[in-house]
Amino acid sequence: MAQSVANWQEITRSSVLIPGNPKGIVHFLGGAFVATAPQVTYRFLLEYLAQQRYVVIATPFVNTLNHKEMAQEALNRFEQTRDRLYATGKLRKRGLPVYGVGHSMGSKLHLLISSLFNVKRAGNVLMAYNNYPARRSIPFVEQLSVLTDVEFTPSPEQTEALIASHYGVRRNLLIKFQDDTIDQTLMLRPVLEEMFPDWVSFRVLKGTHLTPIAQDIPWEVGQSFSPLDAMAQWVKQGFYRDLNFLTREVGFWLDPTTVR
Repeated sequence: MAQSVANWQEITRSSVLIPGNPKGIVHFLGGAFVATAPQVTYRFLLEYLAQQRYVVIATPFVNTLNHKEMAQEALNRFEQTRDRLYATGKLRKRGLPVYGVGHSMGSKLHLLISSLFNVKRAGNVLMAYNNYPARRSIPFVEQLSVLTDVEFTPSPEQTEALIASHYGVRRNLLIKFQDDTIDQTLMLRPVLEEMFPDWVSFRVLKGTHLTPIAQDIPWEVGQSFSPLDAMAQWVKQGFYRDLNFLTREVGFWLDPTTVR
């Protein structure tokens, strides 16, 4: 992984980047099983957003069956971190717009946060959303007979109902990747468009479910350029191209005056 030069800080158990003269705050939530160290797994994306002058507060979380409690904990940790930034003077400019940015499980948590709690968001970016039941989301659960009745709280059906009746964020960017076999954005899109006509943007981008966690990984070529080197360079270029396009799409949606 390329060496990061960004000044990451650990504040009240969140990973934080603070640019000069910030114009907004991004609350980032990652995907299941890769959300415990977002400053590592999503480094390229998050550092790009900081370069665009957004304060990044990346909240790690541990997966449980109770997604409501996870959403509450993620919101509490975000607010504690933001309040600490103000209290210590690390962030002086108040009233900055707050955007939720989520990937996979993180998208679901942002939807729950904005449906269950009274929060003010300028918008949400929801990448590769999915809302599958536990038997499909948890590896090997179908092979464990004692867990066949296990389900998330709220259930997928209850989550859909909560979003349809209580989701309160008007401006949204929905991103689906072309080669993502577990994405459910196409089910979410009409729900939000019915609630907020003309405020929901939808993009289909090249990539897979893992595109947001791709990194600019260096590849050391040997003394002679081998077929393996050629394949590695080709794969790297594809990953980097998809990730670079994703970051610019998100940055442009957050602020259309951003140079693409």
